[in-house]
Amino acid sequence: MKFHSKPIAEHAEVPLGDDGRLEQLVEQWSEPTRANTAPERGNACYVLSVYRRDAAASASAQLAEMTGLVEAQGDRVVGSESQLLVRPDARTYIRSGVAERVSQRARACGADMLVMDAELSPSQTRNLEEATGLPICDREAVILNVFERRAATRRARLQVQIAHLEYLRPRIRGLGLNMDQQTGGLTKARGPGETASELLARQLDGRLADLRRGLAHLKRSDQAQRQQRENAARVALVGYTNAGKTSLMNALTSAGLSARDRPFETLDTTSRSLARHGGDVLLSDTVGFIRRLPERLLASFESTLAEVCEADLLVLVVDVFDPEAQEHLATTRAMLDKLGAGHIRKLVVLNKLDRLPVDSGREHLAALSGSDPYVALSAHDADAVAALRQRILGLVREQHSRREIFVRYDAAAAMRRIYAQCRVLSAVAGPRGTQFIIEGKPEIVEEIARASRSVKS
Repeated sequence: MKFHSKPIAEHAEVPLGDDGRLEQLVEQWSEPTRANTAPERGNACYVLSVYRRDAAASASAQLAEMTGLVEAQGDRVVGSESQLLVRPDARTYIRSGVAERVSQRARACGADMLVMDAELSPSQTRNLEEATGLPICDREAVILNVFERRAATRRARLQVQIAHLEYLRPRIRGLGLNMDQQTGGLTKARGPGETASELLARQLDGRLADLRRGLAHLKRSDQAQRQQRENAARVALVGYTNAGKTSLMNALTSAGLSARDRPFETLDTTSRSLARHGGDVLLSDTVGFIRRLPERLLASFESTLAEVCEADLLVLVVDVFDPEAQEHLATTRAMLDKLGAGHIRKLVVLNKLDRLPVDSGREHLAALSGSDPYVALSAHDADAVAALRQRILGLVREQHSRREIFVRYDAAAAMRRIYAQCRVLSAVAGPRGTQFIIEGKPEIVEEIARASRSVKS
């Protein structure tokens, strides 16, 4: 479902019953304008990126990021520019004079859509469309479109659909219909005096409720899975989109995940075992961050991002070759704080080191990590990846406790837990049982010690 503010044809009907035509209405609204562009090539977009005075240094990077997102949603960028924004206009976000000039330049490039690198209110979108004469797609709609294209699992699709419909809900009046026409209450689908906009809003609310119930069911399944692996140490890969998290995940665990060089390639959290000996250590690949990530996406992907908040260690992956590496790392840290995960221990991985010229001087790398420990590597360097694996395991096990425990041969349950959940440093068999020196999470070691009924500290 591709969202922008293109009016529906005037003959379109508002569905009066729950017969599936709500989806048809939404699909028609989201369908690209076929008269102006070939469907297989997408819309011809003119991108306008606005920046504040204090962010002038990163204006070009911000524009490049936005054009990349537009291309990722399947459209063509035929022109682009950056504009200084002193203060947003309450009516059109940018001043009407600026809007007219941008519209002229966009039409000269052959654009049939104007993309704004800003989150617009429904009224600002409608007013800006009137001022420019072009359909408007704002930053949130673009990111939603990219997420929709990348969603491959039921969970991801549910999360994106919820965010899409929440985005659509306050924009019902921009659908191009006479949405305020009332009818009586003789039909079973429409209440007394209910307008078409109220009807559509009610149907959208019903659909949202269904989607949230489906997502809640998956959350309960997630909780059950997390309970099953709560004894394992948890490590989460986090970072800016396209920083190389999935490539690093594949290198560390041979996961075989798709790691193409495009934004938001990963939307679902995928976990793999990093080490089994010495207790499970699970490594999770997570959805990438981006500056000004819409709030409704954070809310919809709450269950996916829960893996980040429950981790014992966060591995912050940064594309060291990107000129905005410092800004990307700052964005990642800010997002972690927002999620309530800022207090979790961190290891910074400065990825894609192979792209830096050998003679470029790499003294600045240490400054990127701040006060956190760091590793600089390429995900394609097998030796460096192996060293990183040991570094991660070492940081995780720093919090483990070590204990000497005697387990009788008839204590089979304690024996199984030792080999399943702990690292066995030594095991000496005797006539009545085995003397272990084990290492593991403190609460697990303590439980095993109590179960063994014979402990030597």
